[in-house]
Amino acid sequence: MSLWPKSAAQVFAGGSTLLMVATSFAADTPYDPRELFAPLSMPTPATAYRNGAGKPGELYWQNRVDYNLHAHIDTDKQTLSGEELITYTNNSPDKLEQLWLQLDQNMYRKDSRSSTASEWYRSKFTDGYQITSIEVIASGKSYLVKPLIDDTRMRIELLQPLAADGGKLQLKLNYSYQIPGTWGGRTAVTPTENSQIFEIAQWYPRMAVYDDQHGWHNNAYIGSEFYLEYGTIDYTVTVPANYYVVGSGELINPKEVLNKTELKRLETAQSSDKTVYIRTAADAQSAIAAATQQTRDWHFRMEHTRDVAFAASPAFIIDAAKINLPNGKTSLAMSAYPPEAAGTNKWDRSTEYVKGSIEHFSQWYPYPWPAAVNLGGHGAGMEYPGIVFDGMRDKDDKLFWITAHELGHSWFPMIVGSDERRHAFMDEGFNTFIDVYASDAFNNGEFAPKRDGEYAPKGGNPVDEILEVLADPNAPTLMMPSEAVAEKYRHSVSYFKGALGLVLLREQILGPERFDPAFKAYISTWAYKHPTPSDFFRFMESAAGEDLAWWWRGWYLNNWQLDMAVTGINQVDNKWIKGTEIHFASKQKLVMPAKLLLQFADGSKQAMQLPIETWMNRSAPSIVLQLDKPLKSVTIDPEHKLPDANRANNTFTLK
Repeated sequence: MSLWPKSAAQVFAGGSTLLMVATSFAADTPYDPRELFAPLSMPTPATAYRNGAGKPGELYWQNRVDYNLHAHIDTDKQTLSGEELITYTNNSPDKLEQLWLQLDQNMYRKDSRSSTASEWYRSKFTDGYQITSIEVIASGKSYLVKPLIDDTRMRIELLQPLAADGGKLQLKLNYSYQIPGTWGGRTAVTPTENSQIFEIAQWYPRMAVYDDQHGWHNNAYIGSEFYLEYGTIDYTVTVPANYYVVGSGELINPKEVLNKTELKRLETAQSSDKTVYIRTAADAQSAIAAATQQTRDWHFRMEHTRDVAFAASPAFIIDAAKINLPNGKTSLAMSAYPPEAAGTNKWDRSTEYVKGSIEHFSQWYPYPWPAAVNLGGHGAGMEYPGIVFDGMRDKDDKLFWITAHELGHSWFPMIVGSDERRHAFMDEGFNTFIDVYASDAFNNGEFAPKRDGEYAPKGGNPVDEILEVLADPNAPTLMMPSEAVAEKYRHSVSYFKGALGLVLLREQILGPERFDPAFKAYISTWAYKHPTPSDFFRFMESAAGEDLAWWWRGWYLNNWQLDMAVTGINQVDNKWIKGTEIHFASKQKLVMPAKLLLQFADGSKQAMQLPIETWMNRSAPSIVLQLDKPLKSVTIDPEHKLPDANRANNTFTLK
């Protein structure tokens, strides 16, 4: 059984004939069709940069950032030192007098905004980034700069403005920082039974986005999500020679870092649909025992990406299998975890979950990178392009769900690069939406329906789980900036309501036949670009062929409830052969298209669809059907697919 409504029959083919619709306005209801169906001004206007069809316009532009990085891990002192070369391309129509960079590691400073603004209590701190030099290289000349560092952002003033429409320069930085312990969350040093895992993310100064919506996106980082530019990232990690490194992108030098046995096993895995062990538990124990002062360089490269992350440990078991993609290409599913995480229905199955999830998600858009890595470590439950950080102690359904969810972020926001710091529903909501169907599909629904641990109580109808949030006057809307959403509402609104909005749009409003091609086209159109909510709204309307202003207004721009009722049945002139009139009302501000179940006096039944137009110019509509036998009762939403606040009024029965 799925957590979400099944598509089954989107429009019932009933034999009834709709003869007329009566118009009335009721004073005792909050529903006003003039409000719900009024013209909608999107949050951002259509321009030459972003057009009325929700596509990049003829003047759309986007800046590009390419990185060349080298990280050195001191495993004894638990520090990272790095050299960074940034190549920045200004494709905007504006010349830039200054550049802004993000310094995420500064959030761990005691005086950071994050230490007081975050809802998560922090008792340990670091000194953040220690930047020793910054050099600007432009027009064949170079000069050192002294930046302004304010909390988690850094401003660099340029001696000469960077030219518009393709101007380029380079930044060369040297830096170091103390790697946070397990308390660091998204980047950590995690102890295992016999060694440690370095989980390294947000580990280099990153260029802030400059776009047509807000200019520089340079708000202080307080630990939520990211918004980054795309480019190619080439990076090298230097670690002790007994360490194994997994990371975003393609391993460029496997022959230099893997032994002959590991190379052969890797080659086998690349063509195997079954999991192949590249590094066994025995191999991991041998590596732990072979501690050395010698180092080894692991070289990776990733294209069309906004970020990279990696993990290093001597304790890794490594296994992998082939991912089959719909475009005929393949990728590699890989898992890295310590020996204590192994076991039946534990991390032994991780690569199976990675493979199954990526293959399913690729129906929307083929997975674009050479590998997808699931790391079993601290358990931050965090996504980065090509690698996700999950918990070594996860198992059973929880391990599948967290694996699928974090990998689903490869599509949102790693491929479709929305601003997740402002619009969480385009990140968590869209991802949870595709998760739903991945859970249904994997191994014939082994872990269906999709649940999110403590966030979703078991039992009951899933559409009813949103009712409390819709009725809460303090609940934020889906359009509330991500960082302004209190932790109390973060999951129920950004994840669950965001996902349910798409499920209802797909299965109850548009139908899969119109939704699926439009959604796939949206992903393809905005791959490696920066869409806004307005772009998504416009795109779906144009591609699916439906004016959805009422839906965006009620579900996204507001937090309106739904409570549709059947209020009466009568025969025209007391003769059913002249027509049967059915009366409806809405007790809340939102309405939806809905199925009707007609039950006749002789015990037979008939289904039909009540379209959204029924409600478009009347608050208490009536429809007249030409039926060939007397009605006994009428039920709206008989399959319980809609989040209706009061189902007691969904059926009217003649006495």
